[in-house]
Amino acid sequence: MVLNKIRRFWSAENRTIIAHTHPDSVISEQFRMIQTNMKFIMSEQNSRTILITSSEDGEGKSTIATNLAVSLAQQKKKVLLIDGNLRKPALHSFFNTSNKIGLTDVLTGRASFSEAIIHTEVWRLDLLTSGVVPFNPVELIGSQRLPELLNKVEQSYDIIIIDSNSILEVTDTKLLASQCDGVILVTQNGKTKLEKAAEAKKVIEFSKANIVGIVLNQ
Repeated sequence: MVLNKIRRFWSAENRTIIAHTHPDSVISEQFRMIQTNMKFIMSEQNSRTILITSSEDGEGKSTIATNLAVSLAQQKKKVLLIDGNLRKPALHSFFNTSNKIGLTDVLTGRASFSEAIIHTEVWRLDLLTSGVVPFNPVELIGSQRLPELLNKVEQSYDIIIIDSNSILEVTDTKLLASQCDGVILVTQNGKTKLEKAAEAKKVIEFSKANIVGIVLNQ
């Protein structure tokens, strides 16, 4: 299911949370359409933890994840946004915050969740950055501590949005997908080849993950 076609408005250097800075814009309305479509799918499937990924890098998944999380928080949902991209983390730059303590520190026991969590300026939206980039991301993502963490935070949040690396490039994204209730695949119109998108879909399904929708960037 295509959740929405969204006009691309960013570059790699432009970390824009347009759903927060320009809530009345056409782009913000598109994010509201995505979260509305998600609402029906998630209620049917009892999904609360959603992974955002793509077939290749540079297709806007971090921007989609951030603005979608903001849009959900604006609809009075308590949202946790997690940077699960332990190789090329980006979410901290959207919020102009530190990435010294984050997910990797919680998973290794160096910090508690309460010590690592960041309460953003967006009401009801909390951020868990990636933390310091580790030398063993696959081992961390594949550890038992991650599902334990997700089970814990599901008791405090209405929805958890996880940004990740591209699904075809690294193994840890496949492991992440298998531990989430649903996956949204971001594809860039004119860049993502049809066979790449089809391959990404197969990999997600092979990981026993559930694709809840696709977002097309134009």
